[in-house]
Amino acid sequence: MKKSPDTIRPAKSATIIYKHDAIVIGSNLTALLYAFNNKLPIFFSHPRRPFRFDYLPIDTQLECVGLSNETRLLHTHSENIKVGPAEEELWDRLLFILSLNGQAPLSLLCDSLRYNGKILVCSNEYSKIAEIEFDKAYYFGDDNCTGLVEKEVADTSYICYDWIAFNRGGKHEIDLIETLDDFVKQIWFYPSDRIDGNTHVKDACIVSHLTDSTMDEFDYSQTMARFKMIHEMEERGMRGMFNGYSPTGTPKYYKFRTTIIGRERRPQSSSPLSPSEKVDVATESQADLLKALAESSQQYQKILEHI
Repeated sequence: MKKSPDTIRPAKSATIIYKHDAIVIGSNLTALLYAFNNKLPIFFSHPRRPFRFDYLPIDTQLECVGLSNETRLLHTHSENIKVGPAEEELWDRLLFILSLNGQAPLSLLCDSLRYNGKILVCSNEYSKIAEIEFDKAYYFGDDNCTGLVEKEVADTSYICYDWIAFNRGGKHEIDLIETLDDFVKQIWFYPSDRIDGNTHVKDACIVSHLTDSTMDEFDYSQTMARFKMIHEMEERGMRGMFNGYSPTGTPKYYKFRTTIIGRERRPQSSSPLSPSEKVDVATESQADLLKALAESSQQYQKILEHI
């Protein structure tokens, strides 16, 4: 006799249980380097990809992980700046290798991490997906992790990115403008992603350092960031397209025409305290970890020889 539908219990969701001697918590480039160099599994709630215009030192050697050591020259109004490969290229490659080697088992599946004193519980937006038992955790920061560290209650500081589209006046050779203010501290110009192909039209990303108390003020809004960007450009002699001459013979130029694409913000790293002997707030520098990259890559030769 068949059971009626109301007597059939739904199957329990499968929860994966991991047991490790040591793990890495975090997803910034420093965390990936530490996991790669020490061959440790890494867990995180959200990928903290490097900013598009963060560059490695020019002497960084990346052939060991199958990347080229291309340098780039940034054009500014004072002097040109030589930079190394983009940090996001190395970030992509390390996460790819760690995933192939089974060291990023949850990869992008996890939305939150919660430590109850014994087990690290990983969940997506619907349910628990994994439990992790560990003897030591190296914490590099995570946007949605609770219970592992104690964070100071203070006015949170953010790095704010305002993305601006140029509808007129976007053709020029400048890559970077830097100011002395926290608001509109840097203005990065890059070939527009809105236009297919190799275009000479540039859009901009404005980088500001703001806090909770200033983030929602109009004086620090996207509109004011856009106005200040145009002011900084004009102060340095940048102009729109040539528009003929006035009756007195003075050259005329079109005004810049811009549109706001969007705003992103990332909390800046703080110095949390570790309430447990099992959790170590990592202090390793990215520079030191990069120096050990070539030697550490020998552990992944079976993967690297096929990349």
